[in-house]
Amino acid sequence: MNLNSIHIAAFSISLGLAFSAHAQERFITIGTGGVTGVYYPTGSAICRLVNNSTADNGLRCSVAATGGSVYNTRTIRKGELDFGVIQSDVQAAAIAGTGAFVEDGAYPDLRALFSIHPEPIHLMARADSGIKTVADLAGHRVNIGNPGSGQRELADTLMRYTHLSTKDFSLAAEITSAEQSSALCDGNIDAAVWAAGLPNGSTREATSTCDIKLIPLDGPDIDRLLADNPAYAPATIPGGMYSGNPDDVPSWGPRATLVTSAQTPDDEVYAVVKAVFDNFENFKRLHPAFANLNEKQMITSGLTAKLHPGAVRYYKERGWM
Repeated sequence: MNLNSIHIAAFSISLGLAFSAHAQERFITIGTGGVTGVYYPTGSAICRLVNNSTADNGLRCSVAATGGSVYNTRTIRKGELDFGVIQSDVQAAAIAGTGAFVEDGAYPDLRALFSIHPEPIHLMARADSGIKTVADLAGHRVNIGNPGSGQRELADTLMRYTHLSTKDFSLAAEITSAEQSSALCDGNIDAAVWAAGLPNGSTREATSTCDIKLIPLDGPDIDRLLADNPAYAPATIPGGMYSGNPDDVPSWGPRATLVTSAQTPDDEVYAVVKAVFDNFENFKRLHPAFANLNEKQMITSGLTAKLHPGAVRYYKERGWM
């Protein structure tokens, strides 16, 4: 064999090994929400950490902008999505087959990995609308979120407990979270019911572009809502976080949670969980909403679905269970 033949053979072996390594990579996708919320950067942050360890875990992670919590849950159930970020209340409803999932039926195979940030409702209203309380929404144009989103679920819950319905509004808009800020500032709607981590791009965009006020969500009706729905908790939007809103605003909301199917392989779930918690300080720096996260709280708070065995394996290794 001459020297050229040796070089060609060596190149072929090297190329074959490269193709073999690439072929062994498994691709996973995390469904999130609109790009201006916190779900999309949350999925991106998780994928970044997973992909930093591709050489060890064999996974290549990508993030998908989607219609939100309900969409993600249904798509996981169909086997068309591997993981999804969903609200804790949507997780509870999917397990029970209630709320948006009455026609779907209970989904006992939904599995949890961990919860993430709290998501207080931001009831945003144009300052010139005259809206100062939830009751003032009557007669106005209000965005309640697109069907299939966690935003819509929360709007429906808020209306149910505050004696409102879509018939009380002059317009019940169903636009996505990515579109609502421009709709507010263009004067196409007067208010929007929106939940996301603190801070979030949609609220920042609206409050920095036009005069938007955050409406307080407290009082007897909200107390009753929280008493009836343990998937929710009181929350506060800090004063000064958003332009034109210098005072603390009382609110409530769910937590974001990462879920998958019981059919997802244990080693894939283990790798995702390990990527996040082995690099937890780095993860907390990837978005302001993660700054105050606590590992042990994340594996218990807001989780109705059973923990996936791949996640349990990691938590036991860390001595957390």
